[in-house]
Amino acid sequence: MSAKIEVRTDNAPAPAHTFSQGVRKGPIVQVSGQGPVDPATSEYLFPGDVAAQTIRTLENVKAIVEASGATFDDVIMLRVYLTKREDFSIMNDAYGEFVSKHTTGGVLPSRTTVFTGLPREEMLVEIDAIAVVSD
Repeated sequence: MSAKIEVRTDNAPAPAHTFSQGVRKGPIVQVSGQGPVDPATSEYLFPGDVAAQTIRTLENVKAIVEASGATFDDVIMLRVYLTKREDFSIMNDAYGEFVSKHTTGGVLPSRTTVFTGLPREEMLVEIDAIAVVSD
């Protein structure tokens, strides 16, 4: 049985509460929900701009995935949480551009999008991920 390993990187925001940025067990990596936070300052970025928040959030997810030993191509699932249904098409365009640019294997990750409240008022988007590390 493989051990559960905390994934940590300075290239993504430090967890604000009692959870890990990510956890790896064997080849499976779970990235905790990320928001549009600057890793260096811990400040929430781009108030009111769901496209820019989506890109910043995906950059944080990607940094944690890479810290686990995986690549963005190893991501099999992304879950997107949005606060407003009317932001879906804007998020979807920004998401599509980022994911297409960072997926070189030709198979895009699966995705679920949920509309919900988020922990901070300035957060318009939160994203988590599951990756499977390639051998």
